Amino acid sequence: MAMPTAMPVALIVLAAGKGTRMESDLPKVLHPLAGAPLLWHALRAGSALEPERRVVVVGHGAEAVAAAVAEVDPEAAIARQEAQLGTAHAVLQAAPALAGFAGDAVVLYGDTPFLSEATLAALAQARAGADLVLLGFEAADPTGYGRLVMEGDRLARIVEHKDASEAERAITLCNSGVLCAEARLLLELCAEVGNANAAGEYYLTDIVGLAAARGLRAAVVRCPEEETLGINSRAELAAAEALFQRRARAAAIADGVRMPGPETVFFAFDTAVGGGATVEPFVVFGPGVTVETGATIRAFSHLEGCHVSRGASVGPFARLRPGAELAEDVRVGNFVEVKNALVAEGAKINHLSYVGDASVGERANIGAGTVTCNYDGVFKHRTEIGARAFIGSATMLVAPVRVGDDAMTGSGSVITEDVPAGALALSRARQAVKPGLAKRLMERLRALKAQKG
Repeated sequence: MAMPTAMPVALIVLAAGKGTRMESDLPKVLHPLAGAPLLWHALRAGSALEPERRVVVVGHGAEAVAAAVAEVDPEAAIARQEAQLGTAHAVLQAAPALAGFAGDAVVLYGDTPFLSEATLAALAQARAGADLVLLGFEAADPTGYGRLVMEGDRLARIVEHKDASEAERAITLCNSGVLCAEARLLLELCAEVGNANAAGEYYLTDIVGLAAARGLRAAVVRCPEEETLGINSRAELAAAEALFQRRARAAAIADGVRMPGPETVFFAFDTAVGGGATVEPFVVFGPGVTVETGATIRAFSHLEGCHVSRGASVGPFARLRPGAELAEDVRVGNFVEVKNALVAEGAKINHLSYVGDASVGERANIGAGTVTCNYDGVFKHRTEIGARAFIGSATMLVAPVRVGDDAMTGSGSVITEDVPAGALALSRARQAVKPGLAKRLMERLRALKAQKG
């Protein structure tokens, strides 16, 4: 649920880094987590603030990152950081996109996917009592993190680990990098940041000291450490995936989903499963799946971009691809694939069939080995199967073709023309039986083999 704040909010998402430790040509923020780029998770989290403006700062792989942003938020502005000179420098690249904006700016990171709506709302709302608000967390192991040095409820300074005294290193309250400030002030402070450090970079954390020098008040909002998890390596990405899946499984079970082997089920970022549904072991959900209450997804099935209605059963070993729409009480069995097809109430596709670019009428029965031959090498064509139609096993339906209500096809038929309602269509060669021929043929072949040694 969205949590609007008192002040208008602009979102600045930093997504310019290369991510060298990922050992990949793919920009770090585009690596997938639960079926979506890391960057999408950050944008989705920030959307809870109902920001009036969204700016994504890109650098490495700018075109690919910008394209990914456009998929999820076409109205977001893109700012380019041509040279990666530090986080304060990155924030400054957003200045043109914030021209004329009067409100607060929240800085997020494209590689930090787990911030909650409640945490971001608390961050923005804390601005009522401070000029600058940082997000901090109590670290189980604070080694390497910047420490937040507090004086009462006021943030005095940030000390990097390498520069910290023994007493400061004992502090477990650490800096996440996420912050909120009035947009104009944030840009002013970033413009004052220098780069007199070993890396020669302009660090966003330096604005705390600059704010203190102006007599401004900085405060800290705390959140659980796992919300601040940043992804910098393949190992961290795997750990983040495991964390996401643990959360998703726990949430599904709490909502009443029956999962006999929850540790084997994998959810996407947007999977929706209704309470009372059953998800058996080794099921994988890709993006865009909705499963209604009372449905059953049986073991070893893969679903993406589809909708499964109440009382329907899928699998085991089934695949639902984008555009598959199963109505109530549909049966899709083992080794069945459905793609871009509407399967009406009570229809059955029980085994070993492909139904793509098609509509299947209510209570129709699709026999084993049926294929809707939808692709001619250039174009896709549709197959329409009427209500209560019976499609015999191993029927090839060469689209575009229609089988009418209450019609039948004989097993092994290749159907290339429409079948009227109530009709039976047969299309196969007449069987010929040659007595003794099989035995004579095999004897001849074995003799030839023996001659060749």
